Amino acid sequence: MTSSAASSSAGAPGLDIPRVSVVPGGTATTSLTVRNDGDIVEAYHLEVVGDCAAWTTVEPERVSLYPGTTETVTIRLEPPRSPRVRAGDVPLAVRVLPTEHPEAVRVPETVVHVEEFRELRTALAPGRRRGWLRGRYRLAVRNEGNAPVRVAFTAGQQGEELKFDFRPMAQDLEPGESAEAALRVRAGRPVWFGTPTTWPFTVAATEARDGAEPSDPALVRPPVEAEFVQIPVFPRWLLVLLAALVALLVAWFALVRPAVRSTAKEAADEVVQKRPAPTAVPSVRPPGTGDGKQPGGTGDKPGTGGDGGTGTGPGTGPGTSAGQQGSATIDLETRGGETATGTYTVPKGKTFGITDIVVANFQGDEGVMTIGFGDRKITTIALETFRNQDYHWVTPIRINESQTVTIQVTCAKPGTPATGRRAQKCHEVLNVSGMLNDLR
Repeated sequence: MTSSAASSSAGAPGLDIPRVSVVPGGTATTSLTVRNDGDIVEAYHLEVVGDCAAWTTVEPERVSLYPGTTETVTIRLEPPRSPRVRAGDVPLAVRVLPTEHPEAVRVPETVVHVEEFRELRTALAPGRRRGWLRGRYRLAVRNEGNAPVRVAFTAGQQGEELKFDFRPMAQDLEPGESAEAALRVRAGRPVWFGTPTTWPFTVAATEARDGAEPSDPALVRPPVEAEFVQIPVFPRWLLVLLAALVALLVAWFALVRPAVRSTAKEAADEVVQKRPAPTAVPSVRPPGTGDGKQPGGTGDKPGTGGDGGTGTGPGTGPGTSAGQQGSATIDLETRGGETATGTYTVPKGKTFGITDIVVANFQGDEGVMTIGFGDRKITTIALETFRNQDYHWVTPIRINESQTVTIQVTCAKPGTPATGRRAQKCHEVLNVSGMLNDLR
């Protein structure tokens, strides 16, 4: 397109620029005719000024004209496809500067109409989300066009297993402006067992424009693909673990527990059979009519035990005769780390049928005690396992004259009596009782 204008001033060019329209990303041209109305040869320098200068050029930029001649130059407009080039009317001006008469500069103007273009850029993060029932995403949208738009968000899938909620549902965006929307995806029902289920879906940014059909390709942008992976509430490894636990419990109650109980019962029966008829109910028979002194002794002097231990023999009532009940007490003290022995000797002409013994460890000493009747060892027990212990026999254990009832204590650690102060020695007491008969 060309135009011309006449001027009566010497050296002043005649100028005119037609109106033009251009689409961003495209090219448009117009023309300008320069005429020398002066009487000398004149050179003209042409320069685009104004908002269009960044993307407009003049070809050629310099012309030389003889008086009365003209030349047409081309103005090329190449606006980029960018939000910075706003849609609408933009002024265009070209400065024409004569070399010989710079005071005769002219700036012809026109209007360039920049067409609209619409472009949205969307992104969804993350593209894949895992959850039992819900998933949250962030939808980012940017207006890459050169005109304001109102953007609405939509989502869909092939089935109806998912529900979608955008917050906000729409956004107003200026050219070059960005915004974010929150997307919440919810499954219709939970998956209790099995493997994870993948639900694909799409998210699209649609320009909410009055009078435009939703299927208009200028308004509906390509959707963004995403996935929601719904994981089961009870994973497979948990089911395997529960099954293994159930199997272990069944095996325990069906196989292991009866075997353990049977083994424990056999061991308990074996221990009971080895012991000389013990009972679990503590009972101490009252001492007989003796005065607790050793028969045949010389007054109330106690019998001598081993290693500092002392023993007191059984006493009998006045006029001891056959078939009288008797008892004896051995009171033994032992230093820590040492072994002591206390004894009671059956008097001459007598036989002692022992039916009951009571052992007292009232301090809670630690160590080992061994009890013997004559040449027989009755039992060996750890002191720390009892405070009071008693044994009873239906059939008396008989020991003859001059034989002894022996208590041997190895003291590992003295205990603490009721006074609350740790004792210096281990202190044990053995009481034996039964029938003291005459030999015939």
